[in-house]
Formats: sequence, structure tokens, C-alpha cells
Amino acid sequence: MANSFGEQGASGQSYPCQSCGAKLSYDAGTQALRCPYCGAQQAVAAGALPQGLATREIPIQEGMRLAQRGYGVPVTTLTCNDCGATVTVNPGEQTASCTFCASHHVLARDAAGSAIRPESLVPFRVDKAGANRTFEQWLGSLWLRPNDLRRMARLEQMGGVYIPFWTFDAHVHSRWQGEAGHYYYETEHYKDEQGNSQTRQVQRTRWVPASGERRDAFDDLIVCASRGLPGSLVNQLRTFNTELLVPYQPEYLAGWKAEFYAVDLMAAYDQAQRQMASVQEGRCAGDVPGDTHRSLIVQNAFSHVTFKHVLLPLWIAAYRYNGKPYQFLVNGQTGEVVGQAPYSAWKILLLVLTIVAIAAVLAVLTQR
Repeated sequence: MANSFGEQGASGQSYPCQSCGAKLSYDAGTQALRCPYCGAQQAVAAGALPQGLATREIPIQEGMRLAQRGYGVPVTTLTCNDCGATVTVNPGEQTASCTFCASHHVLARDAAGSAIRPESLVPFRVDKAGANRTFEQWLGSLWLRPNDLRRMARLEQMGGVYIPFWTFDAHVHSRWQGEAGHYYYETEHYKDEQGNSQTRQVQRTRWVPASGERRDAFDDLIVCASRGLPGSLVNQLRTFNTELLVPYQPEYLAGWKAEFYAVDLMAAYDQAQRQMASVQEGRCAGDVPGDTHRSLIVQNAFSHVTFKHVLLPLWIAAYRYNGKPYQFLVNGQTGEVVGQAPYSAWKILLLVLTIVAIAAVLAVLTQR
């Protein structure tokens, strides 16, 4: 399947059909290079790494020295002056619209060969027709949306792009201290509105010091390195399976676009550390004995940190409803959809009124 920049795609290299000589593109449906004219197929060449090392981890301390550079073939990039995304295109391509924001304010230049090369990628498995079907199903499953959303939504554009991510593995030793709260109950005497003496059980909390430690491991925690994608959407994606990563080969990019990473390795590692620290705080909170806790302090020590630079497949699209644009993403591996959609004010109002009515009925029944 060719993209709007031509059949060479992001790899910047063409692959001639052995039957008719036309240019092959990577086909998500067949998982092979395919001729758009005669239908002939050609398997993607095996990667340079042995199968067991298809997802090679690089120690973070040596990342800048050990990582390979460039895309392995000459490529040209288009940098959007509006959103800042940089996408690979055919060498010599001068004009195009931005894949992410549709801006025409783009600048073509030869790609720098100093960027860290992707170690591996997840090939597209969902083709454009499949992405359209999952989008339609997603529209039909939304709650509190206009009844005519599925019928009136007009798809404007949909493009498949390999998005850059960093993945991190790490061992974490967490030490924590705080106060554990244990509930107990006391009998309280009081007078009701009629002046009669009554009693009730009142919950109290007994606080005692607590501390502990734990050891955990993180595997393939992913950090998005894209500048073009809105974080509010990409952070909702949950179904990428990095166990299916394959060694990077330029053939996988034939006929597709790929974005250069905009978040550098160490900046991404800072994000990953914050994510891991947040997870560890929740885990340590669960280790505190008793019924509740307060004043929790967690100190983390990270070791055996490794990373990979990978490309993950996404369909990026926009649609309009009542003249207003909305964006959505389709996971090119699993078909998962995340996106924006309008709400129905009438449905929300009806829901609120229903809740108020139920609350009023329950109040009356309680009084009786």
C-alpha cells in the first residue's frame, strides 16, 4: 500500500518487483512486500540479529556509544513548522502536507545520519480497510454521543505512520517509610433533634510508624518520542505487544511514513523514571499494613537499565462532525482505537435528570 509520498515510502529505497519491475510496498495484510500491479509478493529479508536477539537491549550508560545511527539508507525528511513533527519521505520530495496536523508549512531536508537507528519495530498488521472498520465500530460503541454521529461523521484523512518510541527495562529497589493507620471504633453519646439521648459508633484511627522495602522489575516500559501526536491520545493506547518486535529492516517502511524521534534518549529516560516511580509509590502504598496510611516517602534505586529505540505502527486520522474536526488513532498492530468525539448535550441532560429523579425517590422512601 503506497502512501501519498510515493511507493518508496519512509525507507527512501525502492524494491523492484521480480515479475513486472514495478515498485513493491510493504502490505499489512500479507506481512510481505507486495506489487500493487501484478500482486506478486516478496518476503522481507531476515534481520541482521539472530532471532533470539531480535529485541536487543542496550545498557543506558552506553547507549550513545553502542547504538547504530541513521535509517540504514539515505532518506529525506519533512519538518512541519506548525507542530514540529519530522517525517521521512522520498528523497527529493519538496512539497507535502504534515501527516499530523495537515499543515502545508513544511521544510524538506536530508536526514541527519547521527540519529539513533531503530533497533526493532512492530510491523503493520491492520491495513487501511481494517482501520476504517474499527473506526466505524468505535463510533457505534460510544455512549452519550449524538445519535447521528456514525452516519454524519466524515473521514477526512487516514495515514499509516511508524511512530518512534523508547522502551526501558530496569530493576528498582524501593525503600519506604510512613505511618500506618488502623481503624477502631468508639461509642459516642449524643442527643437527637427531639432531645433524646442516643449512641452511635464513631470510627477513629490509630497511627503507628511503618517502613519496608521491595524489589521490582520493569520490562519494555514505553515512552512516546513523537512530537506530532497529542499526548492526551497516545497515552491512552494500551495494546501494543512489544514481544512481537522484529529486527529493523528498511523494507518494512516501503510505502509507509516514519517519524523521527523528537524526544531524545535521556529526556525519555527521565519520563520513564517518573512513570516507574509513580508505579512504585502505588506498590509501596499497598505494602503499608493496616487500613490506611499517610506521610508515605519512597526512595527508589534504579539498576540494570537498558533501552531500545523502536517504531510502532499507528493509523492517524481526522474526521468532521457538524463542521468541527476530531482526531483519532488506530493501533496498526491490534486495531485498538482511541480518539476524540462530541458529546450530546441532550443525552447528558437526560442522564442528570434521571439521576436526580432516582435520588429523589430514594430520599422519599428513606424518610418513610
